Amino acid sequence: MYNFRRLCLLLALIAFVVLLTGLFRLDAALWQPAAVAMAVTAAIGIGALETLKNYQYTAWIITAVVAGMIYPAAFLKWGDFDLRNKWLILVVVQMVMFGMGIHMSLRDFTGLGSTGKGVIIGLLCHFTIMPLMGYLLTRVFHFETEIAAGIILIGSCSSGLASNVMVYIARANLVLSVAVTAMATLIAPFLTPLLMKLLAGTLIEIKFFNMMMEIIKIVIVPIGAALVHDYLKRATPKGWKRIQLIAAVCVLWLLALPFGMWKGLEQVFSIEGMESVEILSFFAGAFLVGLIYHLFTLKFNNLDRLMPYISMFGIVYFTTVTTAAGRDNLLKVGFILFLASVIHNGAGYLFGYLLSRIFGLDKRSSRTVAFEVGLQNGGMASGLAGSMGKLGTVGLAAAVFSPWMNISGSILANYWRKQALKEEELEKSTQKIHEEA
Repeated sequence: MYNFRRLCLLLALIAFVVLLTGLFRLDAALWQPAAVAMAVTAAIGIGALETLKNYQYTAWIITAVVAGMIYPAAFLKWGDFDLRNKWLILVVVQMVMFGMGIHMSLRDFTGLGSTGKGVIIGLLCHFTIMPLMGYLLTRVFHFETEIAAGIILIGSCSSGLASNVMVYIARANLVLSVAVTAMATLIAPFLTPLLMKLLAGTLIEIKFFNMMMEIIKIVIVPIGAALVHDYLKRATPKGWKRIQLIAAVCVLWLLALPFGMWKGLEQVFSIEGMESVEILSFFAGAFLVGLIYHLFTLKFNNLDRLMPYISMFGIVYFTTVTTAAGRDNLLKVGFILFLASVIHNGAGYLFGYLLSRIFGLDKRSSRTVAFEVGLQNGGMASGLAGSMGKLGTVGLAAAVFSPWMNISGSILANYWRKQALKEEELEKSTQKIHEEA
């Protein structure tokens, strides 16, 4: 595999030369395929470089953007099938969230007792700094209304599991990070629609209840399925019997819906009531998915390890489709949108850290909050944009924000890791001096 990656690096270099030749000759038939080939081979090849291998995921996101920009028609429709179909986007985003949720545990919520103050500060900073900073950026840069709404949306989403990875690399407070991510995920169905209604309600139509239901479908349902899998890892025989009983009820519920029960319920409940029935059905399906997935893991031990790659594929998919759908808008405002994303992300890190220190958290916990504030759930934002049918406008900010936050997060995490190692060394030296004294 190492030799194959080195070969890809050589192919990327050749593609780069062809790209330059095509640009010099103004030959689109030459430079366009060369650009995509260079992006693909470079994304594979950098795995052979020790200093860059941690950026492979980001390289694939950049590849998705390059492909979507150069060949947009190839990623919008396949025959009569629309790749922007909201149900397809929903399924892909749910798959991504399920893959991320595999690395969550029911025990993640038990850290609240020991990290209560940090969690409150983290949530407060997260759901104030990023939404307000997003709103401020829309006032400064004067984006079109739907693109501006997308910036506020990415700022109003919960933190993603990428923050946990960065906190781990930085040797910060991982228990606090996991607790903040878990709680931010749980309260997002209420706070994200509320913030969007307050800050973006004049830009696009925001239906609070509908958005809340979409967030539950996009985030809570798939993570719920993952937590069923987590519960079953340690379930007692009595717990398994309980699971089997619930699974039987879920199967009966889902089978009854297409055979008249749905129509019968429509005559009893209002539209909002039927949306609640739909959510209940999603949870029934999620429970079964979690159970079936767990049974598969008993047969295939490496399945949990493969899920992050499946999640990465899903993120690459909707990044490509979003870029293709919003290509014309990106050509107009791409650089300014990227600049806004850099400022947005940097403000999250800066103010998250500073406010945490002001509120009395130690350096490790403040660094944790900085990551929890600065790193957003791009998949959630893309899924919501897709459910609105505005992937190419409202979803653009998420497509631009996602690759940058992985680059900036990795750089900051590695810098803080060095600082943490120095601090740990100093602490050991001080302790040793005291012991000798």
